[in-house]
Amino acid sequence: MSVVLAPDFVLTLLDREADGHSDAADWVLVAEEDLVTTPLALAVIDDGAGAEAPAVRDDFARGAYAVRWWADALDETLAISRRRQLDLVRASLVALAGRLRTDRIATFDTDFENLRTADGKTFVLLPERTP
Repeated sequence: MSVVLAPDFVLTLLDREADGHSDAADWVLVAEEDLVTTPLALAVIDDGAGAEAPAVRDDFARGAYAVRWWADALDETLAISRRRQLDLVRASLVALAGRLRTDRIATFDTDFENLRTADGKTFVLLPERTP
């Protein structure tokens, strides 16, 4: 099974002072699923990583995370963006979840609590939050 990887998750993982960092770090160590994102999300990660960008690029190059895009990905992303009034990054992640047939997403973005997959399922936000 795959987990869609949102940019905020990776950026939280990089920032030891961020709320959720320890949850992200603990979860990523035991996650057995493929962590997959889109080129749009990767660009946000790269931009937000600052001085850590080379290390993040190395993680992608060695396969710690995968990037997936497909022939009609832009069309699907634009349609989801228009229909749900989402920015292109979030819309691309929803489209990717549909393509991967998953409802699991690694994110701290609470907007995903109110979003649904292409087939109407509620997203499962990972990692589980500690009180």
